Amino acid sequence: MIFGAVPTAEAEGAILAHSQLVAGTRWSKGRSLTAADIAAATAAGIASLTVARPAATDVGEDAAAAALAAGLAGAGVAALPAAHGRANLAARHAGIVAIDPAAVAAINAIDEALTLATLAPAARVASGDIVATVKIIRYAVAADALSAAVAAAAPIAVAPFRPLHIALIATTLDGTSEKGLAKTARVTRDRAEALGCRFTERPNCRHGEAALGQAIAATDADIVLIVGASATVDRGDVVPAAIVRAGGHVERLGMPVDPGNLLCLGRLGERPVIGLPGCARSPKRNGFDIVLERLVAGLAVTSADIAAMGAGGLLPEAERPEPRAAAMPTPPPGPVGAIILAAGRSSRMGGEHKLLADWQGKPLVAHVADAIAAAGLPAPVVVLGARAAEVRAALGDRPAHYVVAEDHAEGLSRSLRAGIAAVPPDWSAALVCLGDMPRVEPGLLAALAAAPGDVALPVCDGKRGNPVRWSRRHFARLMTLEGDVGGKAVLADALTLTEVPAPGDAVLDDIDTPEALAALRARP
Repeated sequence: MIFGAVPTAEAEGAILAHSQLVAGTRWSKGRSLTAADIAAATAAGIASLTVARPAATDVGEDAAAAALAAGLAGAGVAALPAAHGRANLAARHAGIVAIDPAAVAAINAIDEALTLATLAPAARVASGDIVATVKIIRYAVAADALSAAVAAAAPIAVAPFRPLHIALIATTLDGTSEKGLAKTARVTRDRAEALGCRFTERPNCRHGEAALGQAIAATDADIVLIVGASATVDRGDVVPAAIVRAGGHVERLGMPVDPGNLLCLGRLGERPVIGLPGCARSPKRNGFDIVLERLVAGLAVTSADIAAMGAGGLLPEAERPEPRAAAMPTPPPGPVGAIILAAGRSSRMGGEHKLLADWQGKPLVAHVADAIAAAGLPAPVVVLGARAAEVRAALGDRPAHYVVAEDHAEGLSRSLRAGIAAVPPDWSAALVCLGDMPRVEPGLLAALAAAPGDVALPVCDGKRGNPVRWSRRHFARLMTLEGDVGGKAVLADALTLTEVPAPGDAVLDDIDTPEALAALRARP
């Protein structure tokens, strides 16, 4: 591929490498330059353009991404249409993803223009989840490099969860809490049913080798789970000894996953029998989840498999027992601020720019800034773009951090990216506010800022609106969005999404047309 600046007259048929403003219109990068484009650029006085010109043996970015994605799509995985040099692979159903890390590394070593990123091997996925993404860095890639990558591709698959029968046996000793047993059964039922399995509770039995061995042998479930009245720390303990007494064998006692160390995995014929670690009484993810998910997906789990789980086996946000080192002091969370997206061209308004339009004595964008100040939030980040000087002037001397999204014409995602990149480092979260929502209430902004969860958004009459508050953990993902999409494309990533009741319908405002502006001005 030839890349660089060329005289405008010589750029016909090439690909525009950088966005370019031509006679007041921004041309997006990736544009295939026509004879009419060359004439327009020449008339605008543009002497040269930075372009990419693929060689005859090169394959275009979308075709290359699609070809590699097709070669990677195995059972249970769909290759989605390519766009802007990217092709995603999505799970066709819930299950466990099978990925060969060596094959991924081999593809990424072929040519720096070809990249493949995947989830971790054996990750649990839901239907529709993205399991891998192919991205072509340049506008085209050499055909021989693409052929080598396709040849090296090991299909990525998703093993589906099977509708198995899972049974739970609990052992008891004098003083065993009935309340605790009920909670454990409820938590285990939720785990099983979340995997699409049928769950039953077997009668409790005394915590002894003979009684438990008899209960195991009498259970016809596909997977047998045992919650012991005391912890299992040796193969001579009750749970592993009972598995052997029932005619089975113990595959593994103990696992290098925390929490989950005291799991016992056995087999009765082909049926797995699992002695639960104490942490399985909690709904928080632990080593038992990892083993159970793989078994339900029909994947073998051997002693060697469990031994290999140590790398990555220290699970986050776990409740771990003493002894513990003195806990490091937890710094207080930083402030929550706001980003005002004010870079749009307001093209649907005709001649008037919506953010500069007057309502109740001041521009629309000024109402948003004043609501943020009244909510007690820090000075906002204001993203400028079209008519940047006028929008900034409309905000007067109001405190703000200004940033210009030079590529705002390429879609809302570019304005959002510029705003996120400009967030002060001490902010723990940011409210993404639209500049054309002048009725937004300060009380609602304060409530969104204080709401629990990593994402919070307002709801009016069952409809979700704006603004949306994003914790810092989502910033990197928000900055990867492309095209004319906003942050709501990332809502599925939320660990805890909090819906905050809105006091009115201001959260649904969309002042994009002269009719909408007239309706706003006509409100009492």
